[in-house]
Amino acid sequence: MVDTHGEEKITASAKSILEVTKLQELVYELKIEEVMTKKVVTVSPDDTMRAMKEVLRMNRISGAPVMRGRELVGIISIENVIKALERGEIEATVGEKMTSEVQTLFADETVIHAVNKFGRLGFGRLPVVNRQGQLVGILTQGDIARGLLRQLEIDYHEEEIHRYRASHIFQDIVSDQTGLILRYKVQPRDFSRCGEAASKLKRALERLGALPAIVRRIAVVSYEAETNLVIHTTQGGELLAEIQPEKIRIIAVDHGPGIPDVEQALRPGYSTAPDWIRELGFGAGMGLSNIKTCSDEMHLDSKIGVGTRLEVIINM
Repeated sequence: MVDTHGEEKITASAKSILEVTKLQELVYELKIEEVMTKKVVTVSPDDTMRAMKEVLRMNRISGAPVMRGRELVGIISIENVIKALERGEIEATVGEKMTSEVQTLFADETVIHAVNKFGRLGFGRLPVVNRQGQLVGILTQGDIARGLLRQLEIDYHEEEIHRYRASHIFQDIVSDQTGLILRYKVQPRDFSRCGEAASKLKRALERLGALPAIVRRIAVVSYEAETNLVIHTTQGGELLAEIQPEKIRIIAVDHGPGIPDVEQALRPGYSTAPDWIRELGFGAGMGLSNIKTCSDEMHLDSKIGVGTRLEVIINM
């Protein structure tokens, strides 16, 4: 319920919270360049569909980017080859049958953007480019699965070491109330660095020995909060983490335009992000919903023309 001051308070028991798995944590953390296929098989728009069929067979792939020199001009798939065979057009050129409006991913984006884009578009593969628009790789859903499994294996032994509660660091400190505050500046519209603050916070908690399940929830909350600061503010903001023996408080503060309708903003899929931001893979409208799911308490206070303050509490 939203009160007259625009504050939203949600309290949930630990039993009702969806547990964040290690795989869910990794899709928010890993970069696309870490899981993509870097050795890309490409074809020319002047190649015939017959030649394209052989490229797919010899390389055991189901599609390829189409390049004219160094320019990405399209993408061709095995489905296009099958249609050409059915219609007796196997001698047609790739340029005639390819998809010329190419959807791409940026190499420095996190895997969650690729997952969202695959889900939204239903494609089997997406070319990966750098920020200058140059082709640097290709990504399939299989690449994501293999990359996540590799990282799970790498992280396994480290996670076994960190099975201690974060409260251990406070045991030898005598005071009425002991806490540690971590503060991170977040710049507006800096999509290439989006997620850095959340990653730094995650590493800090791991070094403090926080339980992996707690770290995963905080990783999702802090990433989504940071992304909102990047997308929706013109001056950026701050992401703070107050670590206490019994709980962690995450606070995201900005002096942006404010949220006109807090209750509507909390609905899954609702977003005020412009189309160009959505094209970058951000602004899917699930940020606040994901934060709410991972929180024990959530407070959202926003005033038009003043700014927004999001506070999340996760019990240790």
